[in-house]
Parts: sequence; structure tokens; C-alpha cells
Amino acid sequence: MKLTSKVLFFILLIMVTFSSCKKNEDDGIIIVPERDRVEEALVAKLEIEAFLQTHFYNYEEFQNPPAGFNFKIVFDTIAGVNANKIPLIEQVTSKTVVDRVKTDLTYTLYFLNVIQGEGDTPIFADAALLSFKGQLLNQTAFDASDAPIRLDLTQVLTGFQEAIVEFNTSTGFVENPDGTITFENYGVGAVFIPSGLGYWLSPPPGSPIPVYSQLIFTFQVYDVTKDIDHDLDGIPSFMEDLNGNSILNDDDTDADGIPNYLDTDDDGDGVLTIDEIIVNEDGTITFPDSNNNGTPDYLDATFPG
Repeated sequence: MKLTSKVLFFILLIMVTFSSCKKNEDDGIIIVPERDRVEEALVAKLEIEAFLQTHFYNYEEFQNPPAGFNFKIVFDTIAGVNANKIPLIEQVTSKTVVDRVKTDLTYTLYFLNVIQGEGDTPIFADAALLSFKGQLLNQTAFDASDAPIRLDLTQVLTGFQEAIVEFNTSTGFVENPDGTITFENYGVGAVFIPSGLGYWLSPPPGSPIPVYSQLIFTFQVYDVTKDIDHDLDGIPSFMEDLNGNSILNDDDTDADGIPNYLDTDDDGDGVLTIDEIIVNEDGTITFPDSNNNGTPDYLDATFPG
């Protein structure tokens, strides 16, 4: 009965969605009204959990890797000869993630930790070298990079960023005779992203991703670039997370619409941030407080007066 109720809920949602779409008779463009984020979060959770209950991944290959195994995650339906496979819902881990738009809304973000990795751990402000594949819940692929690509974690989907920071990179690599590189002991996983932590109403133009889609990314994490200074103001971006919530876009001292990690004059006093700090020879940073008011100069618009 519980499963039937979910199915009826989805059918009703689809009917309401189609009845809500409006067509501009002048240009033929269909305008989809923006959904309520709280209601959509519930729908996303149910859809993702339904996938996790009815699908499994190639865990047996990871347990006993065949010759030439590429250590990539593949999903399949639990049915027929696969009826006895362990469902993903019994193998995933979850974490609570705050909505970046409606900050009193939280999501349960499910991710699959197949191999933790034994190297460094990326954080929210780093760039990670990885390979990945993106797909919809119907397993239609929409993006992939088999070759390692370095992605700035401040610029990726929130759900993707929140998953990558749960893994470790490789411990190193070996160069093969043919010039290729093989990484060792790297992290392997997947994440199941609700629409509110994904593309929401704005998927990339030309992509096959419908609005409000739940997404799946599988990935391998190889390396990390740390202490990135996005605005070259002398302060690594992770240190510009002043409220300590691992979100950089909500730290904007001078309220000019440019978050501190991208703002070369954080307090808007006309003096560049790099001229209001001291970068020491050993790489540490000193933050002068010239008027002794408890606020460092680079965040204090009252200094100079």
C-alpha cells in the first residue's frame, strides 16, 4: 500500500505539472512555473529512494576485480537474474545538506562510497582532479569525462561538491610504458542529487536534462589542488568562509554582491585586501587590526577613516 501511494503521488504530480505549464502563443515557448522548493524536495527524495530500492551496482566486480577492470560504477535493475542483488538503498550513506536558496530547507543527500581512497581529502574551496559520468534516473547519460579533468569545487553543482568532499584522492601514480598514467588507491563513488542541489529550473542549454531532474554522478577522485586564492588577494579562498559553513557565496563583507573570495577589496574601503594583510615568508598570513577594534583591517571599512 505504501508503494502504491507513492506511485499515485507521482501520477498526480505529473498531471498537475502539465496542467500548470503555460504556452506563449506568440513564440511557442512553454513557460514552466517555478515549483515550491519544499514540495519539490519531497518529490526528489521519493524519486531517488525509489531508484535506490530498485537498483544495484556492480559490487561483485569491485569485490573480485576481473582482469582489466576499470573500477567504474555501473547500475542495473533488480529483476530477473538480478532479483537477489543487494539494493543500493542498503549500501548508500547519507548526509544533510542545506538548500542554497531557501536556507531553512535541508536535503538528505545519498552517496555511495565504494572506495574511500587513501590520499588527501578535498574541501569545498579546492579543485579536484577526477573522471566522472552524469546520468538521469532513467540512466540516460548527459555528460562524462573518462580522461581526468580538474574541476573547481566552488563552481560545480552543490550536490556534487558535497559528495566529492567525502572522499580521498589517490596516493600517487605510475607512468605506463605507453605514456598513460595509472593512479593508485583513489576514491570511487556515486552521488544521487535532488533537483534543488542540482540544476533546478536551469539545466545547461542544449543538454538532455529536463527541468527539476534528479541526477546521478559516478566518479573517481585522483588528486586535489589546495589553498586556491580565487581573487588573488593573498588570502586562500577557504579562509574567506567567515561564518564557517563551507559556503563561500554568503560571505560578502561590503555587501556589494561579490562574495569575499572573488572580491579584491573585501570591505569596500578603496584599499585592496592584499595591501591590508601581511603574507609572511613562511606563507602564513598576519591580519593587522590597526585601530584595535577587533576587526582586521581588510574587513574593516572604517580603517582608514
